[in-house]
Amino acid sequence: MQINAIIEHDRNGFFAYVPTLKGYVSQGETLEDALTNIKEAIELYFEDVGEDEALMVKERSCVIAPIEIDGIHA
Repeated sequence: MQINAIIEHDRNGFFAYVPTLKGYVSQGETLEDALTNIKEAIELYFEDVGEDEALMVKERSCVIAPIEIDGIHA
């Protein structure tokens, strides 16, 4: 099974979350650390849920789409 994670990076490190698993987040000093840690969190999730919940997660999807916003000044 493949689960998508989103990894964000800022000056404090790498932050990972799984859109299809609400509340499952992790972090790491490096990208590799963040990926390892979020994988562990996902595996622990599936150890604790029943077959029905696992199937529901498998059927969920997530789309990341760019949204153009006008008038934002940073």
